[in-house]
Amino acid sequence: MNHSDNLKQGEKGAWISIFAYIILAITKLTIAHTGNSAALHADGLNNSTDVIASIAVLIGLKISRKPPDEDHHYGHYRAETIASLFAAFIMMFVGIQVIIDTIQKVIAGVSVQPDLLTAWVALGAAIVMFFVYMYNVKLAKRIQSNALYAAAQDNRSDALVSMGAFIAIIGAQFGLFWLDPFAGLIVGIIICKTAWEIFKDSTHTLTDGFDEEQIKKIRESITKDPGVKEVVDVKGRIHGNLALIDITILVDPNLNVQESHDITVRIEKHLEKKYNITHAQIHIEPYY
Repeated sequence: MNHSDNLKQGEKGAWISIFAYIILAITKLTIAHTGNSAALHADGLNNSTDVIASIAVLIGLKISRKPPDEDHHYGHYRAETIASLFAAFIMMFVGIQVIIDTIQKVIAGVSVQPDLLTAWVALGAAIVMFFVYMYNVKLAKRIQSNALYAAAQDNRSDALVSMGAFIAIIGAQFGLFWLDPFAGLIVGIIICKTAWEIFKDSTHTLTDGFDEEQIKKIRESITKDPGVKEVVDVKGRIHGNLALIDITILVDPNLNVQESHDITVRIEKHLEKKYNITHAQIHIEPYY
């Protein structure tokens, strides 16, 4: 399966998230309004932003599938990373808004016992989002999509948030009214934390950041090749769901062109087999 097919598979995960979030957002906001639950209301707002974020991921994945053109020689793969960044901004905005609204309610002294129905809605939502998370995280790892992986992490956060809302609402049934707005505050913090993590990962990728541990492993594995005298440099960057690697090695200066080329081919096959890296530029220099 090529990278375009992988991205197309990723779109399925985005669509599943969108449908799940739309249904859950409408259900939560409606029940929260009638059932007087600040925690479920905050959770519903969270899902509303997730709809927008998932749509952004979907658009990013679709754009990423576009083939290279005259002014995008490496394709459009970074579109999905930009989509993740856009989603992070939306999530952060809503997270801050949820925190502000919850604090205002606490200051105003609003303490209403939520209807028990809101608890069961929260529990059901947690179960649904857990299964959506499991599907998306497996798919994201298989197709190596940063955008879908970010969406999957958001799915997991949503499942935990809904579970927290469930516990808070149950606690309110026993007179612990502060638990419901407190859960709303925690929801806001979790939204902001998730947004920050997605923002950090996206900006790291867009500024050509790369995992140093991965670089070390690649360097060590290349060094073991019998034709490589020394590994001078290994650099990497992420381009959407592709890892682009630049390598400089020293080889025996007495080798002919074909023999030197055979070394690079061997290294390329090794990188693809062990690290699933299909784009490597290998520069050869003589070893003296």
